[in-house]
Amino acid sequence: MKKFNTIFVVDDDMVYHFIIKKLFSKCNINVDTKYFFNGLEAIDELKDKVETDNIPDLILLDINMPVYDGWQFLEEFKKIKQKLTKEITVYLVSSSNDVTDLNKSKEYQDEVKKYYYKPMTQEDFETIFA
Repeated sequence: MKKFNTIFVVDDDMVYHFIIKKLFSKCNINVDTKYFFNGLEAIDELKDKVETDNIPDLILLDINMPVYDGWQFLEEFKKIKQKLTKEITVYLVSSSNDVTDLNKSKEYQDEVKKYYYKPMTQEDFETIFA
């Protein structure tokens, strides 16, 4: 099993937060998880910790959110990525099956490892954490 110590879940949907918590429990995954309701909250937290070892190993990032969407988060993430003390794995997780979003995600191939559709399943989690 891949070792992730800290995970950021960046999504404005409280139901999705609940589903993720249930998947962690069902898959016996015990990690420090921080939940954010928009990309600005998450990028601010990341910027505060950029030069420490206290940054997440994994980010599950929604695209469509208020204040700062997933694309805006990724643009800021690209700017600070070189300053990070370790690599962060980012997965886009969205209910959007719009071809435009899928194509745009490919523009971030250096930042985003994979695009998952909501709702995430136990199989998705097993793929990520296996």
